[in-house]
Amino acid sequence: MLFFTLLLEVIWILAAEGGPHGQDHWPASYPECGSNAQSPINIQTDSVTFDPELRPLQPHGYDQPSTEPLDLHNNGHTVQLSLPSTMYLEGLPRKYVAAQLHLHWGKTGSLGGSEHQINSEATAAELHIVHYDSDSYDSLSEAAPKPQGLAVLGILIEVGETKNPVYEHILSHLHEIRHKDQKTLVPPFNVGELLPPRRDQFFRYNGSLTTPPCYQSVLWTVFNQRAQISVEQLKELQETLFSTEEEPSKLLVQNYRAPQPLNQRTVSASFIQVQSSYTTGEMLSLGVGILVGCLCLLLAVYFIARKIRKKRLGNGKSVVFTSAPATEA
Repeated sequence: MLFFTLLLEVIWILAAEGGPHGQDHWPASYPECGSNAQSPINIQTDSVTFDPELRPLQPHGYDQPSTEPLDLHNNGHTVQLSLPSTMYLEGLPRKYVAAQLHLHWGKTGSLGGSEHQINSEATAAELHIVHYDSDSYDSLSEAAPKPQGLAVLGILIEVGETKNPVYEHILSHLHEIRHKDQKTLVPPFNVGELLPPRRDQFFRYNGSLTTPPCYQSVLWTVFNQRAQISVEQLKELQETLFSTEEEPSKLLVQNYRAPQPLNQRTVSASFIQVQSSYTTGEMLSLGVGILVGCLCLLLAVYFIARKIRKKRLGNGKSVVFTSAPATEA
């Protein structure tokens, strides 16, 4: 597993430099990056297939992954937390043992940062928890090139109002690994709480690693429900780490791959979609339109009421009171 991790680090450093080594040029050096089952993808919910046979995932050992501290590593292209083999998944075709988790994010001021999108909408960041088929292979490096050798959980992360205490187990240590190749130890914590509460609602498809060599060996599970972190936590992720070992420092940002073509693949869902005839943008426009309409209506009612009131006051001032004639006894 160590060899495979180091290999990916070297490859990513070259690929992340841009120019002739940027994402568009990956297939020239790593042909599988140009194949027809690449990740991430844009999940169009009106095109997914409901599969009632998709079993809920059963994470084991996630609540207490280890009694020993966990290694947190700035490898120059992401922040990665090593996970022990006591963590594994059931509910998939085979038993998949955890190897590591890592994050993808954008840059300050950017709305995007996730790799997967749902209905063309990216979120602020994305967490990946990487597992390998331990029934068939002895290590991550052995399983990585093999069909469905890997299983990755994808958790979309959006910005919420409050700090997420579980994600803070990772984010609070970022200042200790600001530069590439720096490592620190993180006390064990409940990794399962990094997942969204609704674990029974997810999308499933066959795809690839999102970095070279882009092996098409990943059974992807992307949760429908999102996790949330605060604005301050997102800024920690976007502004703390550097992709270089020393000065001049290069901020580690935008470490996500663009969505890849689906190419006739099937995306299955474990739940029935509740379809909306409007996109997010259309819903926003509709909401603004309704709000403006209500304000206009209130203003109209206000001016009409004011006009009526003035008219009544005017009528009151024009009335002449006369005394009644005296009546004889």
